[in-house]
Amino acid sequence: MAKTVWHKVLDDKSELPEGRVMTVTAGHKGICLTHYEGKYSALDNQCPHQKGPLGEGSIENGVLRCPWHGWDFHPSTGKAPGFDDGGVPTYLLKEEGMAIYVGLQEEEEHKTTISDIMVETMINWGVNKVFGMVGHSNLGFADAMRRQEEKGNLTFYGIRHEGAAAFACSAYGKLTGKPAACFTIAGPGATNLYTGLWDAKVDRAPILALTGQVATQVVGTGNFQEVDLVQAFNTVAEFNQRVQANSKHGELMSLAVKHAILRRDVSHLTFPDEVQETPAPESSKPVSPQGRVAHQQIMPPEESVSEAVELLKKSKRPVIIVGHGARFHMKQIIEFAESCNAPVLTTFKGKGLISDHHALGCGVLGRSGTPIASWFMNECDTLLVLGASFSNHTGITDHKPTIQVDFDALVLGKFHKIDVPVWGEISATMKILKKELAGKMDTIDQRPEIAERWNIWRAEKAKRLKEDHGKGVSSIAVFDAMNRLAPGNAVMCVDVGNNAYSFGRYFESENHDFLMSGYLGSIGFAVPASMGAFAAVGDTRPIVAVAGDGGFCQYLAEITTLVKYNIPVKVIILNNHELGKISKEQRAGELDVWQTSLSNPNFSEYAQSCGAWSMRVTKKEGLDDAMAELFKRNGPGLLEVMADVSLI
Repeated sequence: MAKTVWHKVLDDKSELPEGRVMTVTAGHKGICLTHYEGKYSALDNQCPHQKGPLGEGSIENGVLRCPWHGWDFHPSTGKAPGFDDGGVPTYLLKEEGMAIYVGLQEEEEHKTTISDIMVETMINWGVNKVFGMVGHSNLGFADAMRRQEEKGNLTFYGIRHEGAAAFACSAYGKLTGKPAACFTIAGPGATNLYTGLWDAKVDRAPILALTGQVATQVVGTGNFQEVDLVQAFNTVAEFNQRVQANSKHGELMSLAVKHAILRRDVSHLTFPDEVQETPAPESSKPVSPQGRVAHQQIMPPEESVSEAVELLKKSKRPVIIVGHGARFHMKQIIEFAESCNAPVLTTFKGKGLISDHHALGCGVLGRSGTPIASWFMNECDTLLVLGASFSNHTGITDHKPTIQVDFDALVLGKFHKIDVPVWGEISATMKILKKELAGKMDTIDQRPEIAERWNIWRAEKAKRLKEDHGKGVSSIAVFDAMNRLAPGNAVMCVDVGNNAYSFGRYFESENHDFLMSGYLGSIGFAVPASMGAFAAVGDTRPIVAVAGDGGFCQYLAEITTLVKYNIPVKVIILNNHELGKISKEQRAGELDVWQTSLSNPNFSEYAQSCGAWSMRVTKKEGLDDAMAELFKRNGPGLLEVMADVSLI
């Protein structure tokens, strides 16, 4: 005989007056607690019609009426008037003093579900960080994640907007090369992921999207929040499947994660409501990646290596340009650069891959860049381009002999003819080139020239720093202060707009990593990205988010997420009450400035109301003290700088 377990459901029975009902929970069971004719009773909380919550109903004319569709039941017996066998179950109840207890049979041991198999498989493949929102069409999968989080195998961050979840996962993928998961309900929750998923896709960041779905039996009927999610995600997802009750569940999750990692792309799985809590077949087991992924070292063809070696042998002033695709290969790249005295330039997405204080570091090339980088590109006789895409923003010249190395053969020569396209993994290629060229290059040592060019640029920045129109703090003053006060090993998350252009141009990197919405250029990236960065590095490194007022407002509610999880991100907002980059483009196009002004709250007061430390600065004289205080603080903090839109 099953054991009865008593659960206290009410400390003070006076909280439930005569003639009233309320919802309580006994263990995991929802109970409708009633007080009728002096008697307390415990009924099942679900109306048999559509599972309406009886505890939210009312007692009218001696019957308990369901709040959804008006079905009636006796408040004490649960019987449906006029039916001998209709009604809802009742449960044991006892009173002890003022407390009320409900007696239920001891809960059965949890049976492994399809969701359990898939969550454990996901974790086996290294996906153990999830950003998302729990809702009515993903509860079964959420419960499986809860069990793994309680075991310490998974960390879940509940966000305020699903778009922030996708951006956070995109940033995580960009920083680590590994996928995190974003998790939503069906319908609008899933469609809110779209922008962040495209950001990951075009910047080649692995990401896993997990969405709930309406029950299979109502698919196609126009059910509440029904969207054909497989069809909807077809354009963005490299791997895109609906999970069925009879799927090979461990294999399906394995393929989803494997595609995300190897293709550096988006994978999407959607889970119909009833599938999530279906007991897993006895033969269904979690899958691990052991023996499922080969080593990812693509060796370049000998012919390509020979052509590259011959071109570099002739070079006196070689220059290396690195993009985001070179992120995990910088040790080998810098060793090669030092062996042949080659200046190293970066794309904006590659900012920080080499320190601006390295003797060969020349900063960012292009529209967000420095005159140092453009000088050395123009003065070189050979370009070695590694993991960069030749975007218009970077502006890599096509008038110099060029060697391009990339793991993706389709990227090679994508926009114009390349003298020597080399298909191979960058680290492996650098090692081979260094070995083949040892003692065979006669290059000019360009280090003194690099130092001279930095001196010229820093003198120019010092002149610009003195400009003051009395209309707020200049961007260069903000980034000059950051150069002196920001932690040298921080992960920097930057938004789009004038703040990003100034950041690329004026901030000098040390051992920083930089995260941005590159090819998509999506406003609002910085704060969600900082959450993804924290999931990747934890408390081992500081994290800074730099945004304009336009970008910050896109996801300003995520400040509450930072506070909830005590994520110690330092947010710096340049507030000029304008979409300044757009105003600039309108003027450049000889158009009237129109609809770019912004009506903003006091962001500092807003952050304080959310529970974060904050301060507002209106003049350059107060900037250093405020920024120093920001970086000293524990936990999340926000510095609002009232900026001059004309001084970028």
